[in-house]
Amino acid sequence: MSNTARFINALMCAACLCAGAAAHADDPFAAAREDMIREIEADVRMTSLQLDKEVLDPRVMQAMATVPRHALVPESHRNAAYENRPLPIGHGQTISQPYIVAIMTDLLKVTATSRVLEVGTGSGYQAAILAELVEQVYTIEIIEALGKRARRDLEALGYENITVRIGDGYYGWEEQAPFDAIVVTAAASHIPPPLIKQLKNGGRMIVPVGSRFMVQQLVLVEKDNQGEVVTRQILPVLFVPLTGTH
Repeated sequence: MSNTARFINALMCAACLCAGAAAHADDPFAAAREDMIREIEADVRMTSLQLDKEVLDPRVMQAMATVPRHALVPESHRNAAYENRPLPIGHGQTISQPYIVAIMTDLLKVTATSRVLEVGTGSGYQAAILAELVEQVYTIEIIEALGKRARRDLEALGYENITVRIGDGYYGWEEQAPFDAIVVTAAASHIPPPLIKQLKNGGRMIVPVGSRFMVQQLVLVEKDNQGEVVTRQILPVLFVPLTGTH
């Protein structure tokens, strides 16, 4: 390498370092978010046999690296926002572990034109991740205070393709059905029949199934083009229970 080339290379490296430092200065959570991404990648490799892959869709990982999780957790937990674990958000509910959010999103195999239903808005984090990837997200939260807070926080972040509804998500959102994908973020004792009905042919649903406050199974539901439904257990999980009149 010539002296001129070395000089140019050094300048480029210095520029990259300065840009990285500036980005971290503008976003005090940038380093923590990068650490979170590395932890998710490591967890995916550890569970590659269950997931049948060693890396997730790059689009999903980009969404995970983009959404400001700290803006969707209570202020008292912001310093822990990018730890790879669930955090309490009030009313006995939690924001899901980032690794779980990432794999659930990946399993849906959504596209830029997908219309997605989420049951259990919670903090709005899963909805925000999906909104980075799809055309429209419809999300339902049964706890009014959480639903209103999530709506406010998501609007403040500029998400215009998320519609929040207060109600019982077990019954889905018939007026907006059918959906290309459905994600349930609370554990059900069974796969809700209304959600199966509202899933498009060729669509996918991911739902934790099992008993309250015990280890459940993350279940992938696939509806083929003829409307036949096939389910597959992915891995054990622990979610708060789905609530409602059902």
